[in-house]
Amino acid sequence: TGRYEISDSQWQLIEDIVSPAQSMGRPRKDDRQMLNGIFWALCSGAKWRDLPERYGPWSTVYARFRQWRDDGTFEAVLSRLQLRLREDGLMDLETWMIDQLPFVQHAPPLVEAKGGSEEPLDHALGRSRGGITTKIHLICDRLGWPIAFTLSAGQESDTRYFMPTLEKVHLPGSLGRPRKRCRYIVADKGYDSDELRRYCDRVRIKPVIAQRKMKRKPRPGLPRGFDKPMYRQRNIVERSFSWLKEFRRIATRYEKLARSFYAMVCVLAYAAVYEPTFRTEPKEVH
Repeated sequence: TGRYEISDSQWQLIEDIVSPAQSMGRPRKDDRQMLNGIFWALCSGAKWRDLPERYGPWSTVYARFRQWRDDGTFEAVLSRLQLRLREDGLMDLETWMIDQLPFVQHAPPLVEAKGGSEEPLDHALGRSRGGITTKIHLICDRLGWPIAFTLSAGQESDTRYFMPTLEKVHLPGSLGRPRKRCRYIVADKGYDSDELRRYCDRVRIKPVIAQRKMKRKPRPGLPRGFDKPMYRQRNIVERSFSWLKEFRRIATRYEKLARSFYAMVCVLAYAAVYEPTFRTEPKEVH
């Protein structure tokens, strides 16, 4: 297989999701070939029209990307791979990290563009110091594996998307209910909020969040113990963002619709989990 192509064993793991059995109708273009074409577009950042001929017609690859984006195929693939990580004991379920990072938009979308009922009105775009940007709010575990993420406009605050991102966690297991909570959540000062800490108390998560240097009213639960050694591990999520920025279609948002950009991040999360040829460096484990 090529640098941006999945191996036979990896394809067997997700084949039933990506390429379901077809009983009638005209035969589809090879789904594995289409998926490899999407990987190529993700890593190169090139236009769909510039896809190499070995992946087939660019319009077919793009149409397959839109189909998988809309029917939840990419999320299902990521869920399958997270299940494999849990079964192999490679995912830390005790300590998670959360952070956000703005990604620059190549060009603003058309105001009249329609993206369906699931598309936010602002296309997850807003003006920040870096210009027109989209924020990715990411939760990863202590080993750097992506768990859940959401998108927001660039000017949105960190704390506003803490709870929605945590509520998106849905880690399947071979037995019992899916895992939705961890024991510790590590975040920087941007997430220092009394409301956020009360939410963590309700869901029985211990927040390891640095406090801002400001005067506070005496309230129940403050001051809290602060685990400095655990907080130093927060660089793991920052390294994950650095790795994301190595891919041109993520570092610069070329997709007009937010759900198309979300789907591309899903594809990259798949690459992070199960495609080591996409990595320039091995993940560090502490």
